[in-house]
Amino acid sequence: MRNVKLAVRMLLKTPFVTTVAVLSLALGIGANAAIYSMFDQMLLRPLPVPAPSELVNLALPGVKSGSTSCNMSGPCDVIWSYPMFRDLERQQTVLTGVAGHFSFGASLAVDDEPSTATGLYVSGSYFPVLGIQPAAGRLLGPADDEVIGANFVTVISHDFWRERFGENPNVVGRIMKINGHSMTIVGVAPRGFTGTTTGSLPQVFVPISMRGVFQTNFSGFENRRSYWIYLFGRLKPGVSMEQAKASLDGIVRPILTDVEAPLQGAMSDVTLERFKAKEMTVEPGRRGQSFVHQEAKTPLMMLFGVTGVVLLIACANIANLLLARGAGRATEMGVRLALGAGRRHLLVQLLTESVILSLAGGAASLLVAKWTLDFISSLLPPEVTSSLHFELQPSVIVFAGVLAVLTGLIFGMFPALHSTRADLISTIRAGAGQIAGGRAAARFRAALVTVQIALSMALLISAGLFLKSLVNVSKVDLGVKVEDVFTFAVTPLRAGYDSARAHVLYRRMEEELAAIPGVTAVTSAVVPLMANSNWGTDVRVQGFESGPDVDSNSRYNEIGAGYFGALGVELLDGRDFTTSDQLGTMPVAIVNETFARKFGLGKDAVGKFMGSNGNDSLTIQIVGLVPDVKYSDVKDTVPPVHYLPWRQSGRVAGLYFYVRSSLPLEQLFTSVPALMKRIDPGLPLEDMKTMPQQIKENVALDRMISILSAAFAILATLLAGVGLYGVLAYTVAQRTREIGVRMALGADGGRVQGMVLKQVGAMMLVGAVVGIGGAYALGKAAQSLLYGLEGNDPIVFLLAVLLLSAVALSAGYLPARRAAKVDPMHALRYD
Repeated sequence: MRNVKLAVRMLLKTPFVTTVAVLSLALGIGANAAIYSMFDQMLLRPLPVPAPSELVNLALPGVKSGSTSCNMSGPCDVIWSYPMFRDLERQQTVLTGVAGHFSFGASLAVDDEPSTATGLYVSGSYFPVLGIQPAAGRLLGPADDEVIGANFVTVISHDFWRERFGENPNVVGRIMKINGHSMTIVGVAPRGFTGTTTGSLPQVFVPISMRGVFQTNFSGFENRRSYWIYLFGRLKPGVSMEQAKASLDGIVRPILTDVEAPLQGAMSDVTLERFKAKEMTVEPGRRGQSFVHQEAKTPLMMLFGVTGVVLLIACANIANLLLARGAGRATEMGVRLALGAGRRHLLVQLLTESVILSLAGGAASLLVAKWTLDFISSLLPPEVTSSLHFELQPSVIVFAGVLAVLTGLIFGMFPALHSTRADLISTIRAGAGQIAGGRAAARFRAALVTVQIALSMALLISAGLFLKSLVNVSKVDLGVKVEDVFTFAVTPLRAGYDSARAHVLYRRMEEELAAIPGVTAVTSAVVPLMANSNWGTDVRVQGFESGPDVDSNSRYNEIGAGYFGALGVELLDGRDFTTSDQLGTMPVAIVNETFARKFGLGKDAVGKFMGSNGNDSLTIQIVGLVPDVKYSDVKDTVPPVHYLPWRQSGRVAGLYFYVRSSLPLEQLFTSVPALMKRIDPGLPLEDMKTMPQQIKENVALDRMISILSAAFAILATLLAGVGLYGVLAYTVAQRTREIGVRMALGADGGRVQGMVLKQVGAMMLVGAVVGIGGAYALGKAAQSLLYGLEGNDPIVFLLAVLLLSAVALSAGYLPARRAAKVDPMHALRYD
């Protein structure tokens, strides 16, 4: 305690040094804590279930023929068919159970108050395998999915229970409507459990056997070529993942060979052998199943590295400040050692001061971390922010505290050792006004600044690469004009509509939306534009030879009348869809240029025939050819796409509407909900936003990486500039008498100024060379995150060198100027 009191008193005696050190550490530790919060939630944190390390994710990657339906839980390569899931569930002996799940969009109605949410179809084994207990009532079990379509029961999430029912325990037994069907609430999931997919927050859990009730014409329960279920299990005690894989492979292989291979149809012998040779993968499932784990790993690792570099630069400043402060206390240390104080005691005292300094910085860093998290939240789309926590979690506070203590110990060690190592006599004589050495400390300070320059150079170049990548993304030709377009969705089939009523509703909505003052065009589509949604199917095209292993897949969309005209797309040939393209008329399609090239249609696509959705006959006439328009992702190459009129489809579960207006789009955020309340107050609106906002969300990851890396790079450069200035100012102060002697012997101010700037140039040269090498390696590693440029772009490298050189010269100018104005007579008397 005595050491602590003395340390606080000594820190308060140098308020400038203490303030600069605390602010530097706050910025460095705060940035790291914020990125750690994201890193922890997306890549580290296990599911809140008993023994999560026993969970394993199951997949059978490889050749698949038939239909696939995948979501945020993972890629289409890892999904299973329902029959294969049940085969595995019945025959396996190495797992306590196998669980299946699949998310779906849900329209909820409680006391006639509609809302939209995410639902999760779960097998009866889902909750038992996880081993969690309900907060109220019971959870779904095996009895709830034994009979297809017979169990109208649901479990609600704890958050939904709190928000809609005020945690009322009497919620069990109540009826709520999910997608128009009355479901009995049988229980509430435990607090903190938000499903098994990072990035998805299911509010309701429904037996997987009910999918056929919620989705008419669904055939995925019997079809072995319909892949849609994600599977995981829990290892039995004493069973390793390798043993589980070997056992499960023994179950799967006979099914692939004897049952499923004969069902594969037009598949070449080579591909069929690959199909039969597929092997199980059994991977750790402690974090659940999610696309986020794969997609977020590289950018978060990179940002974590960037913030780590920022902290290193800040710590280098702290070490330099402590060295300078220690030099001023050399006489004090020498006297205390001469009076019998042990060196160990003095080391403890100095390290206590540095740790208290770093803890103060750590405390201030929590505010920086909160600001950084809020800033990150503003850069991410709502569907991501809704599933993450942007407040300071206990783990983040602990991380900041541990980082602060380690920072204080590691970067306070050398200054403490140096301050207690000097010879007593020379130390006291230095305090009496003699020119003292300290060459080791000077070299160490110079080395720290050189490292700061190198790290700053690497960060500036990396930030420049990401900013140029973002500029390239912003210049991408989308193929559509979306500046004045507002979009939203409705899904009436989830709210109890049948297909006929839904068609009537869509037509009425188009008419009434068009009547809103300022609206100049209205259209619609089943697949949202540039929203990372992909619908694909194999097609047959007139004149195109298909066969085994021939890629005949095309993305598709079902769109409304005047779709391309409303979005500012000029047809290359043919016509747009009209309201007369409806059920009972000649089936028609419009194709894009990539489709025409892939299937050999060239510019003569209009008038040709095609077939889709497994139809072997060529019954659909191509009536239009359009330029390539971005489909699901701004950065992706435009795939082959064919467009069908939704009016010719018998079942359209929901539509995305696109409304072009000559008035400010903000007005539609009030007028559209008011219109829909008049048409059907029980039908919730979904995904209301402007199309510019949709585009921004589509490239949210690029924006986040670019903006954060630029912000951290600028911060690092400023810290490096401060460090360089501090070292040069201290060096000039220490060499005042030497400079006075030089000037007394005839050196002019320009030569003295050049001497200081020469030191700047030497450190800048070495640091720049090392930093450029590091940036080159970093650019190569981050190539997958860049768009439209290489990781060694020369323009970015040159601009970064120029910028850092300007900062370095600015930091060195004032000390150099001060050195040039030294008065020789005053300097010779300098104490």
